Formats: sequence, C-alpha cells, structure tokens
Amino acid sequence: NCKTQKKGERITWGLALLGQDVVIFISSNMAAVVRAGQTSVSILSYLVHQATHQQRFRADVFQIPQQRQALSVACKLMTTLHNDIPVKTLHLFPVLDNLLIDLLKSLSIDEWHLTTIAKLWTVKDIASHLLDGNLRTLSFSRDDYFGEKPININSYTDLVSYLNHLNISWTNATKRLSPNVLIELLEITGKQYAEHLQQLKPFETAIFSVGWAGQETSENWFHIAREYTEKFMHQQQIREAVGKQALFTKELFYPFMDTFMYGLPHTYRNVSADTGTTVTIKVLTEIGGEWTIIKTETTWQLTATKNIKSNSIVSINPDTAWKLFSKGITPDEVIDKIEISGDKDLGGTALKMVSVMA
Repeated sequence: NCKTQKKGERITWGLALLGQDVVIFISSNMAAVVRAGQTSVSILSYLVHQATHQQRFRADVFQIPQQRQALSVACKLMTTLHNDIPVKTLHLFPVLDNLLIDLLKSLSIDEWHLTTIAKLWTVKDIASHLLDGNLRTLSFSRDDYFGEKPININSYTDLVSYLNHLNISWTNATKRLSPNVLIELLEITGKQYAEHLQQLKPFETAIFSVGWAGQETSENWFHIAREYTEKFMHQQQIREAVGKQALFTKELFYPFMDTFMYGLPHTYRNVSADTGTTVTIKVLTEIGGEWTIIKTETTWQLTATKNIKSNSIVSINPDTAWKLFSKGITPDEVIDKIEISGDKDLGGTALKMVSVMA
C-alpha cells in the first residue's frame, strides 16, 4: 500500500518481479514499471483513462542504486500521477467567457445575423447555443433536473440526433430574444457555470461520457475539458464570421487541441497495423503541438514519448485543424493544406477524426 495525499485514502499495489524489473500496478487505471540496476533505475509510468484504453506515457530517470529506494520513488511518482489532471482547463473558463462577452458587446446588429461555419447557424444562434449549454449544465449537473429525458437512444447516431433536436428547438425558441438579453444571460450564467465546474471532483465519474473519444464512462476532468472545447469552438466560429480573432494563443488554443486529440485512438480503432506502429499529428506554429499514437497488441494509444520516428506524420496548421476536427470542413476541402509524410494512407485516417458530437 502507498498513502495518497487524501486523508485516509490508500492506493493498493499489485507487485510482480520480472528478473531485475519490478512491475507495480495500481487499481485498474494506473501502472508503473520500475527497473532497478546497480547504479540507476528508469521509471516508465503511464496513466490509462478508464475503459477506453487510451494512455499517456511519461518517462523519468532516477539515479537510485537500490531496489527498495526504487520502490519508494515509484510510490511517490504514482501518488503524483494519481492526483494529476491530464488536461487542465478549469482556470480558462472565466478567460473565455470574458472574451466572449467583450466580443458580443462589440457587434453591430448586422454582425449578429452573419452566417457562420456552423452551416445553418448565425452568430446569434451560436450565442444562444452557448447560453443553452450554461443553462442545461446548471439544471442537470448542479440541480439534478433533467426535464426532457431522451428515449430510444440505442446508438451513437441516436444520441447525436437527439442532441441536434435539442439544439434546434432551443435556437428556434430564442430567436425572439434580443442580443442584449442574450449577453446579460450569458454574463450571469457563465459565472454560475464556472463556479459549478469548480465543485466537481476531477477523478469521479462524470455525468456524461465523452462519446466522441469512444468512452462509455468518463472522469470529470475530461468532461470539463470537453466542455472547454465546446466553448472555445463556438466562440471561434463567431470570431471567424465577424473577423475578430483573439483565441489563437498558446494559453487557449493548446488545451483545446490537446483535448481534441483524445479522439485520435478511437478514430484508429478499426485500423490494422503491426504492434509498435506510430502516427504523429503536428499542429504547426508556436500555439500548436505534437501528438502521437502507438499501436499495441490490442488497441491504439496516445503516448507522450518524444523523438519517436513515426510511420506517418500529419502536419496541419491551427486554422485548418480546429475546423477539420470539429467537422466545420471536410478532409477533401483541405487536403492541399495538409502534409502527410511516410505512410499516406495510415496518416490519412487522422483527417477523419471528429472531436465533437456530430
């Protein structure tokens, strides 16, 4: 057993010795491999996100001569991972909300009715949809009130159809609301919404799973990160329509794209490849990043291991990335803006990733 930082909580370890390797497992979603030698020990640790088999790998090297010391370091490392949030977004909700309110207050009446990349939605429709998101979350997550309950949801497609029905019925009803009313309601509910998210325990089961990542259950930190991508994406759709950019910073864009990439293993779920095959997506410029998935015996997994020689590398600019992975544009529309080196068919599958409920 290894004590965690939470009072009275203990992590149970399963221990297996493999020659000079000490393999330590914690519960069902954490593990560490400790290799003890005469002069050093390398610890390769990874966090597995529940039933999805998506993994983030981290590696650290410690100069530890004895096996007992190695076990002590492993305990501390895994305790840290146990309390670590993979994608931190909570602090960014007020930032996004303030930017949104300032943006909406700056719009002319004509700009409120401009069409957007969200096809049938105007700027005003998207603002209304963002208000709907605040109110729905406060109702069912904070107040435990679901109102209209879905029926006959037997597949992912059924769920998407139901959500589309909710979205259309709301935007139609709120067409009678003025821009000023929408802004006032967004200001009020945005603060309440952010306060509620702060109350959620990050590693408890979320009220809804992140379906586009293939998860049947999700932890709250991922649910919150998914909500962040929704707010970022819809505000960016408005900004795209009115030509007023502000979100393409490392602080705001990287967590958005980092969350989106959790959909990559699910996108490759039916792709056959040799164990050890890797695919890397590079979102270019200083606000982007690099994400790699690796094929194991049974699934594809995200890995944070650097300097991997990938079988296929997909390079894409940020403006194309957010639109493509949110289904704002199709792969055929942007194929000339994307570079795929190595196995082009393997890399091409990444262009089909959709990290929204669509």
